[in-house]
Amino acid sequence: MDFAPVLDGFGVVLEPVNLLYCLIGVVIGMLVGVLPGLGPAATIAILLPITFGIEPVTAIIMLAGIFYGAQYGGTITSVLLRLPGEASSVVTVFDGFALARQGRAGTALGIAAIGSFVGGTVSIVALTLVAPLVAGFALDFGPPEYTALALLGILLVATVSGGSRLKAVVAACIGLLLATVGRDTFTGVERFTFGDLNLADGLDFVPIAMGLFGLGEILYNLEERHRTVHAPAKVANVWPSKHDLAQSSGAIGRGSVLGFFLGILPGGGATIASLAAYALEKRRSKTPERFGKGAVEGVAAPESANNAAATSSFIPLLTLGIPANGTMAVIFGALLIQGVAVGPQLVTQEPDLFWGVVNSMYIGNILLLIMSIPLVGLFVRILRVRPAILAPVTVMITLIGVYTVNNSVFDIVLVIVFGALGYLMKKLGFEPGPLVLAFVLGSLLEDSLRRSLLIFEGDPTGFLTRPISGTLLVLFVLVALLPAIQALRHRRRAAAHAGDTTHTKELV
Repeated sequence: MDFAPVLDGFGVVLEPVNLLYCLIGVVIGMLVGVLPGLGPAATIAILLPITFGIEPVTAIIMLAGIFYGAQYGGTITSVLLRLPGEASSVVTVFDGFALARQGRAGTALGIAAIGSFVGGTVSIVALTLVAPLVAGFALDFGPPEYTALALLGILLVATVSGGSRLKAVVAACIGLLLATVGRDTFTGVERFTFGDLNLADGLDFVPIAMGLFGLGEILYNLEERHRTVHAPAKVANVWPSKHDLAQSSGAIGRGSVLGFFLGILPGGGATIASLAAYALEKRRSKTPERFGKGAVEGVAAPESANNAAATSSFIPLLTLGIPANGTMAVIFGALLIQGVAVGPQLVTQEPDLFWGVVNSMYIGNILLLIMSIPLVGLFVRILRVRPAILAPVTVMITLIGVYTVNNSVFDIVLVIVFGALGYLMKKLGFEPGPLVLAFVLGSLLEDSLRRSLLIFEGDPTGFLTRPISGTLLVLFVLVALLPAIQALRHRRRAAAHAGDTTHTKELV
């Protein structure tokens, strides 16, 4: 591996303007993590118009900082207020708040800060080594391979994401349908435009993202934030003891590795990684009854995993052009708006941008470690600002922002429509992530599929004759059948248990 571009990337990051925007990104990210429900995807969607006047590498450094900064911000309220500010911090509530009630809030936050730093750093090092290999491998990708990869990505998002699988599939189907709106690139025929010229070029990503993630989340959270908030716990003795560090070191290491691999998978992401890391530590512990009552491993493992996953989810985005989760889909949109062609050629054609973004994560993680504890008091005060004040200001910024993209009133209408849709989806238990991912991947899927069929002269079995596309389609089938296999195994176990119970009663 040639390390010259990597070192040049540090030169890009250390430019004053890039350092400034890295700092701005992680501070905004921590703030976003503290505010319950807003989330990095919504914030990045709202800030998309601001990135137009900024250099591409600077803009993506800031947006990346918001993403991984939010992972730690959610920890602060999870520990102090039993109020997870970010979905990936839900698991931290179990033991983090229990530690705070024992007067060990500082220990919980210190362990979380160390775990977040180690998890993020391990993942960045692995990303530095793995991403160029993935990009080199991806050069063998043609239309059939991208077709299979897009199919697998959409399916993984629908089946691996939290919540109802059926609802995730329905949301993904809506996203695919929205991707077909506009003029057919092959025939020029208009589809689902209803004679409206504003729809002739298709739906723009920005109003959809800002509506679903921004306006929809704001409307939903205005209802949800009527819950009682606990008085913040006092923070003291932030640096963990040697015993706490020894007890949590294994959990930090395992969480970092697990989070890295789960972050790469489409649909995996920080939330799944934190849940899996917590479950792993509880299962392998000799005293699982401690979990939920103040086990430091219950804070260390999920915090390491969610930061590692947040970083590694950049691998499929930057090397394959496939966003792994909803937030990556929004960052993907930002790259497209900046005119950056994301894919296997990015490493060689835009090395300054690629390595600048990757290396900025080293700096961002150090900034997070330094700032996390001193800013706790400020973030807790911000939480006390009434939602009735914050929400209208955010909505106004969202609408003004989307208008500035194309100076189009129609885009404002789209934001309102998709904001209402996002609100209804949240109310009915549908996550917007699968819809946005399917919308982003829909155009790639359609174009690649039709080009592939032209290559194979209409024979769909041609996908199986190519090693990479054939392997990906086999994985697609296995993932599609996984829920049915799990349901069958569950029924057999239930039937076997019922049979054992009946047999026992007969013996009695």
